[in-house]
Amino acid sequence: MENAIMVAAALIGTGLTAGLAAIGAALGDALVTSRFIEGITRQPEAKNTLFTNTLISVGLIEAMCIIAIVIAFIMLFANPLIK
Repeated sequence: MENAIMVAAALIGTGLTAGLAAIGAALGDALVTSRFIEGITRQPEAKNTLFTNTLISVGLIEAMCIIAIVIAFIMLFANPLIK
């Protein structure tokens, strides 16, 4: 019975971590993209610089999401409390 509770808690924790990481990445991407469009409308000549910075920022945001999901799966499958 204890093992079933530990497995259920690990699965719930993994699901919450993956879901919150995805929501955070979506919000971050939306903010960066909206600021990119705003920057282009204000200074169209700076489009190339803004585009490069936007791609770097979106890539870093997505990398943080992937790292959070990997850590969640590591905690799920390498859990010492589950026998």
